[in-house]
Amino acid sequence: MDAVTATLESLIGLRAQARALELGARRSSLSVQAGGYRSVYRGRGLEFDEVRAYQPGDATRDIDWRVTARRGKTHTKMFREERERPVLLTVDLDATMFFGSQVLKSVQAQRIASLIAWATARAGDRIGGVVIGAEHSVALPARPRSDAVLHLLRNMQQLQPQAPRVPSADALDQGLARLVRIAHPGSLLPVISDFHGLSEDGEQRLNRLSRHNDLLLVLVFDPLEAEPPPSGRYRVAVPGSVRAIESRGASATRWRAVFERHRQRLETLSRKIRAPLVLVSTDADPLQAIRYGLGRHGRAA
Repeated sequence: MDAVTATLESLIGLRAQARALELGARRSSLSVQAGGYRSVYRGRGLEFDEVRAYQPGDATRDIDWRVTARRGKTHTKMFREERERPVLLTVDLDATMFFGSQVLKSVQAQRIASLIAWATARAGDRIGGVVIGAEHSVALPARPRSDAVLHLLRNMQQLQPQAPRVPSADALDQGLARLVRIAHPGSLLPVISDFHGLSEDGEQRLNRLSRHNDLLLVLVFDPLEAEPPPSGRYRVAVPGSVRAIESRGASATRWRAVFERHRQRLETLSRKIRAPLVLVSTDADPLQAIRYGLGRHGRAA
């Protein structure tokens, strides 16, 4: 696969690898229909099934008062888990993602999104989400199966960064605002980003989304962000200029501290909103990194 631009062919080619990825749910032995399973996540969507006579132990909040009044005896609403769970991916492809010492963060983000999307299609669930580009973002309502995956991949192709540019001030925040509008309770919401553009407003939106959905934060980073290169002076191209940076002594210490503060901020947010945080380096195998990360949080089957 290309290191600077992800091709549609390479992302489609991840379909076979995605068979090894389970998104924290196990198939239900009670269901024989495609897409039916019991979720180990909280916030699973429910659909009404039937009304039956009240039995000791039934939750009072599930009493159907209209049927109770009509029949003169207490009746309880029965629910079942939805056979299809919407999976809405947020893929950040803004300018800060156009960085990488070997593979760009934007390319790695697309690989991760593709693996999750193909695994979702294999589970029989609906797929949609928000793709955030440098100039604008698109919201994709959840759709069934493979057609939805291809729709997502094509939008990532169109919006992935092609050259260095100044990052947008609020691209990620606005993308999360669009996610709030299309997400329904019980959805799985993977957010794939470097989170450099995440503001306090964005954190509040993530907190709001986590109340009724299963949120998954995927931090994509480059090894050079976490650890400076060998001691020396380097020339680095940035939008509009070339800058000199140093990687020695106090400069190297500050370099490490910047990434560590960013990681700790996200870990604090992750604990606050009870959303797993998975770290994926650009030099890592995306499938293995996601499986390992989910396994650490007890979310992989």
